Amino acid sequence: MKGFCDEFKAFAMKGNVIDLAVAVVIGAAFGKIVSSLVENIVTPLIGLLMGGIDFSSLAYMVGEAEVTYGVFIQSIIDFIIIALAIFMVVKAINKAQGAFDGDEEPVEEKPAEPSEEVKLLREIRDSLKR
Repeated sequence: MKGFCDEFKAFAMKGNVIDLAVAVVIGAAFGKIVSSLVENIVTPLIGLLMGGIDFSSLAYMVGEAEVTYGVFIQSIIDFIIIALAIFMVVKAINKAQGAFDGDEEPVEEKPAEPSEEVKLLREIRDSLKR
């Protein structure tokens, strides 16, 4: 049992596991921010533009069963709005990070040296042209 505990402790204290735990906590907090942005700012504005259309009340009766396809359509619209909001937030964050990283001198990368096969093929091509 002690070996199992030591093995678990070594696993739990690895950097990747701790990084993952921090990412989950930050991701959950970021998710709340994005949800608030979408629910309280973006969705009401889109509702104004669309005239307050809500698809969630659309339904179709099949015998005794009610198929609420409007909820599905509304979920798709909500997903698109949330995905767009996340995209815009991440884009703004990346742009802000780029502004802070712009102080560094860009390093020019040399083009990769062609492989020996490519050099040989070029020599053959050049000799066939003559």
